[in-house]
Amino acid sequence: MDKTLHHYSGIIHVHSTFSDGTLAVPEIAAIANELDINFVLITDHNTLQAKREGFEGWYNRILIGIGCELNDEDDLNHYLAFNIEEEIPKNLDPYEYVHQVSAKGGFGIIAHPDESRDHIAKYRAFPWKIWDSELFNGIEIWNQMSEWMEGLTHFNKYWRVLHPRRSIITPKKETLEKWDKINLKRKVVGIGGVDAHGYVYKIFGIIPFTIFRYKISFKTIRTHLLLEEPLSQGTDARQDLQKIYAAILKANCYVSHHYFGDASTFRFYADDGQNQVMMGESIAYSEQVKLKVINPQSATTILVCNGQSIDKSEGQEVQFDVPQPGVFRIESWVEQRPWIISNHIRVNNPEG
Repeated sequence: MDKTLHHYSGIIHVHSTFSDGTLAVPEIAAIANELDINFVLITDHNTLQAKREGFEGWYNRILIGIGCELNDEDDLNHYLAFNIEEEIPKNLDPYEYVHQVSAKGGFGIIAHPDESRDHIAKYRAFPWKIWDSELFNGIEIWNQMSEWMEGLTHFNKYWRVLHPRRSIITPKKETLEKWDKINLKRKVVGIGGVDAHGYVYKIFGIIPFTIFRYKISFKTIRTHLLLEEPLSQGTDARQDLQKIYAAILKANCYVSHHYFGDASTFRFYADDGQNQVMMGESIAYSEQVKLKVINPQSATTILVCNGQSIDKSEGQEVQFDVPQPGVFRIESWVEQRPWIISNHIRVNNPEG
């Protein structure tokens, strides 16, 4: 794009010792500082204690934001809530806590929405059930831990423990389909989550081994934001978090699987010769509108319109004609696997 955008990559959906994680927030921040990321959003279960105790803010070059993960009394309908200052009461009806998050000025993202587990009985699934809600703001379209657990069997568990990043393959098709369908009615952002806990597992029942150490999780599913104004890099954490939250809500973002490489230079935008708009924005339809993609390296780029794949192209920089008004997004694939998934650009009918 012609205008300058500031890229920030981050990790969303992380648990600390304030709930069922295995590391404290400062330890998580220290690990993040060793990597090429910019922010981490902590989401401990049903608590904002980390925020009350002052753990939100800048840690060297890493910005830590504190949200929480809500659930109902059946431990279903997990909901990542951000930008709220006080806890939501536990075990409410999910419609109620989705409403309360919105009423308190926050926003929420559905966690691991279509989770299903059939292979090992003791590991239950935690799917989302209330799709008729109109108040959720986003969907976790790719959850690292959820995918890893869904593919776990008694036969492959040791291989998956030893090769955690290689076993993350693709987001669930049904989740992408629901996300696309909802975006035909209203904007709902898609983010990537890691659901990091740092679980300790005992191999053969005796040898302790940490499954998906935080550093390993942080090298898998990332959410990338494009901001028109840069972060302060340490001087104003509250204002910087508002910029991050605003970019997420506006869907000025995309998701990548870092196993296939750094996706920080990816761009997807619409250009009609006079105006350029990025992911999360809209442009009026005309024959001059082109959808342009810059991949960090050569990839297979798939164009999705209104939930249907309608075109694809090979290369690092590709361009698509716009056949009609619609809601468009991009998937960039390498090694026959998805690497980058963009949020949507709306090409509107100029006649309404």
